[in-house]
Amino acid sequence: MSFSVMGNEPGSKRIKASLFVTCLVDLFFPQVGESVVRVLRRLGVDVDFPNEQTCCGQPAFNSGYTDDARALAERFVGVFSGDSRDTYIVSPSGSCASMVKVFYEELFKNDPALCDALSKVSSRVYEFSSFLTDVLGVEDVGASYDGVVTYHDSCHLLRELGISEAPRRLIKSVSGVKFIEAEMHDECCGFGGTFSVKHPEVSVSMLDEKLTHIGKSGADTLVSTDMGCLMQIGGAVSRRELPIRVMHLAELLAS
Repeated sequence: MSFSVMGNEPGSKRIKASLFVTCLVDLFFPQVGESVVRVLRRLGVDVDFPNEQTCCGQPAFNSGYTDDARALAERFVGVFSGDSRDTYIVSPSGSCASMVKVFYEELFKNDPALCDALSKVSSRVYEFSSFLTDVLGVEDVGASYDGVVTYHDSCHLLRELGISEAPRRLIKSVSGVKFIEAEMHDECCGFGGTFSVKHPEVSVSMLDEKLTHIGKSGADTLVSTDMGCLMQIGGAVSRRELPIRVMHLAELLAS
């Protein structure tokens, strides 16, 4: 199967991307990062991985440790400023991408030089599904999967970045997939980083509601774009031995 990717036609300049991998993917779900690279390379994108990258600072920021978050944010900007201006920065996480694109401005608001450096970096940051549909201009990436799939909207991807349709278009374009929209698909799963630790009873109640609607949908596979959500939902699915497979969008598209 051949693919027509905008910017990768014969004689044109190849599209380049740096993988912004996120902590959860790096430490617990490396197969998701590998799937992102596999999909991008299948589409003709030149992918690299800046080894100097660390946490984007979101856990510290959400917990009120702004000085620690700012230090990590400065490091992120420094690391990815080394990329050429025509290199995109792609992340398999709406929450981490929104940290850079939305919340770094608050951390740097009193430093004009850092704000200027940030603008040059954040404009190149894309969440994975948005990069595929909005930059590469593709929906069918040549994937196939035999299953009934439903989708969970992660909070930051939907509410901070306003991305809803891109993941759905990509899922529906996978050969063999039957897509079903679950009720309350855009409600929080209850993870919220440290929220699930600080407020476990509320978190579990939200998770129970989410699992009920996933079960009622009749889907055998749950797909999302943030490993925090998938870790929360997948952990409960595993403990309760529910007949649902949980995976990141990149894993589905790499199949």
